[in-house]
Amino acid sequence: MPYQITRYHDFSAGHCVAGHEGKCRFLHGHNYRIHFTCESTQLDTLGRVIDFSVIKHLLCEWLEENWDHKFLMWVDDPIYLSLKQNMRAAGNIHSLGVIPVLFNPTAENMAQYLVQVIGPKALAGTGVVLVRVVVDETRKCSATFECVNVGVPDNG
Repeated sequence: MPYQITRYHDFSAGHCVAGHEGKCRFLHGHNYRIHFTCESTQLDTLGRVIDFSVIKHLLCEWLEENWDHKFLMWVDDPIYLSLKQNMRAAGNIHSLGVIPVLFNPTAENMAQYLVQVIGPKALAGTGVVLVRVVVDETRKCSATFECVNVGVPDNG
């Protein structure tokens, strides 16, 4: 049976959900809480999956650098395409804090992206795998993405 640890991190970001039938189609933001769950089949010599500060350094700081106080926009969102076109004359869209993403930035898609794309890169060589991410969009609403049977690398 694998061992698991979880650490959370809070950050603030904006987004809009392209095609949403309600008010989430508008530009808005959230104070997100992301729960990272990492797994290993064995403990290190101190009896840990991995030190919590390593999770902070590799995953929480990634959020701070890449998504905190930014605006996530799907590259296929008509609003993004219009903004990008209008910004060509004025300057770089990234200077506004707009982060183009390859997915509609729902909490579900954000969780999946963190597990499948960011986790493997950030945790390479640590002997642990990011197996679950819970994205709390508000205190009442969250989405989870979890990998099943991911095959945890050796801790040695």
